[in-house]
Amino acid sequence: MYFKALRPLDEMCMQQTRNRIDQLVKPQGSLGKLEEIAIQLAGIYGTNTPHINNKAVIVMCADHGVCEENVASAPQVVTWIQSLNIAKGVSGVGALSKMCAATVYTVDIGIATDEVSPLLYHQKIAKGSNNIAMGPSMTYEQAIKAIETGINMVKKAIDEGHNVIATGEMGIGNTTPSTAILCALTKMSPQTLVGVGANFPVEKLSHKADVIQRALNANPITTEDPIEILSKLGGYDIAGMTGIILGGLVHGVPIILDGYISSVAALIATRINPQVKDYIFPSHASEEKSAALASELLGLKPFIHLNMRLGEGSGAVLAFNVLESACTMVNNMITFEEAGIGVV
Repeated sequence: MYFKALRPLDEMCMQQTRNRIDQLVKPQGSLGKLEEIAIQLAGIYGTNTPHINNKAVIVMCADHGVCEENVASAPQVVTWIQSLNIAKGVSGVGALSKMCAATVYTVDIGIATDEVSPLLYHQKIAKGSNNIAMGPSMTYEQAIKAIETGINMVKKAIDEGHNVIATGEMGIGNTTPSTAILCALTKMSPQTLVGVGANFPVEKLSHKADVIQRALNANPITTEDPIEILSKLGGYDIAGMTGIILGGLVHGVPIILDGYISSVAALIATRINPQVKDYIFPSHASEEKSAALASELLGLKPFIHLNMRLGEGSGAVLAFNVLESACTMVNNMITFEEAGIGVV
C-alpha cells in the first residue's frame, strides 16, 4: 500500500542551508530551534530558500462509542456542535487560524449523526466508533479507509495551494482511546497514563483507567502491526490524523502536530513508516498528563510552552509563525561576507 511511499529529505539542500545559517550575521547556533527547523524545511521542500506559502489545518471530527462508559465530561452531541463552530471559525482553532491566515478543513470522518452541513467535508466512515471496552473500535478495513481519507485530505489541501499542514481533531471522549493506544504501545498501565482530558473529574480517573483496562483486555494485540492497534483501540479522528501525518511523507509537505491526540496518531504513523518523522514538527507542550511521554517516544521536543490542552489543532496553528520565522531567517538575513565584515 502507498503508506510505504519513500521520499527522502534532500540532503544537499539541507547542507547548503546549514552552511548559510552558520555564516549569517549572528553567533553560530544563536537562533536555536529556528535553525534546525529551517534545515528540515529545506530538506522537505528541496530548496535552500524554503518558503511557507498558504497554511492549512485539517481537523478530523468523530465520535467514540466508549463514551457509553461515562468517560467524558461533555455529552457526545458536543462533537457535532463544536465541529460546526470550528468550521465557522468561532472555536479555539477557528479563531486562532484566522489570526494565522490559515484555511481550516473540518472533516466529518465519523460523527454520530445523520445531519449534514455544507460547512463540513463529509467523509464519514461510520456514525462513531464502537465501544472499545466491549470489542474492536472498527474493522481493519475501516482503519485503512480512515488513514486514506487523511492522506487524501492532505492532497486536496496541496492541490488548493497549501504547502504546510497542521493536524487537528474534535471528538468527545477521544483521550480514552488515545491513552488505550499509548498503553498498548508502551505496555504501561492505564493508571499510570490516564489524564483528565477535557476537565474530566480527577476523582473519577480511576473509573476511566478501569475502562481503558477493559478495552485492553477486550482487544488483545496479536501482532506488531500498528494498524491492528489503531483498528482495535482507536477512533476515526485518530485514524484520520494518522493519515494526515502519513500524507506529509506521501505528498512531500511538513506536518505540524498539535498535542496529545495527534502525538499518539504520530506514534502509529511512524510505526507504519519510520520515515514519517522527517516530515513532522511538534508545536506545543500539552498539559495533558501523558503528552510529554508521547512526544518523548517520538523523539520530539515541543517548542511552545503555554500550558495549553484544548486540542482541536489550537496549538499546532500557533507553530505556523515559528516555521515562517525560520524561513524568514534563511531568506532575509545576510551573511558576514554579504555584510562586508569578518566572522566574529
